Amino acid sequence: MSEPVLRVRGLCKNFGGLAAVDSVSLEVNTGELHAVIGPNGAGKTTLINLLSGDQTASAGTIMFFGMELSRLAPEQRSRLGIGRSYQRTNIFTTFTVFENCRLAAQSRAPRPFDWLRDAYSDPAVAHQARQALDAVGLAKRAQEPALALSHGEQRQLEIAMCLATGPQLLLLDEPLAGMGAEESVKMIELIGNLAESQAILLVEHDMDAVFQLAKVLTVMADGKVIATGTPEAIRANRDVQIAYLGAAEELPG
Repeated sequence: MSEPVLRVRGLCKNFGGLAAVDSVSLEVNTGELHAVIGPNGAGKTTLINLLSGDQTASAGTIMFFGMELSRLAPEQRSRLGIGRSYQRTNIFTTFTVFENCRLAAQSRAPRPFDWLRDAYSDPAVAHQARQALDAVGLAKRAQEPALALSHGEQRQLEIAMCLATGPQLLLLDEPLAGMGAEESVKMIELIGNLAESQAILLVEHDMDAVFQLAKVLTVMADGKVIATGTPEAIRANRDVQIAYLGAAEELPG
């Protein structure tokens, strides 16, 4: 069996006397969507922040293809192949859709700070940006300002920006947040297509989407992992049912 893309062991984040993430362990493999779910305040976004480098772990290890990442900055993790989206859309709204992706691709170019070279003339960067836009279905909107996109399309653009960096692991933090039904269907289809070839760690509150997409689920409550398993096993897990519903009832599926 090949080595996991991501292997987390005993990961902790303390804020004073509060353990926001408490000894969390999980693994993510290529071609696998691993979802992290849990009630509000469970520590899910803090976990994503620790993996992306936006916050520093208090203890534990983060192994990416066998390399320890715990002390690396976010930009270093990005260059190694970790892409991350945020709960709130994080794009340059006054730039065109293509320019957003081009800037993301440029950040992973061999010489991103070569000021004597015209970035617009780099065909490899432009090609990577166009490929990313095509992958999320925004190729025809490339020359429009990002502000002209709908909320759902802006979320698609953010994922395209991640893809333009050539990631081997995608960290998606509530990509369906704020979407209507039609936009959610498109995003679920996009994430499902990406999961066929990408390693994805997904944090999401839409349980119907989670159970449709995930191969493996980790459930958190009060900063701790209370269960990990297949969607079928998680849906039937009594501890998970109580954490979500306060009683032993099956989660919708």
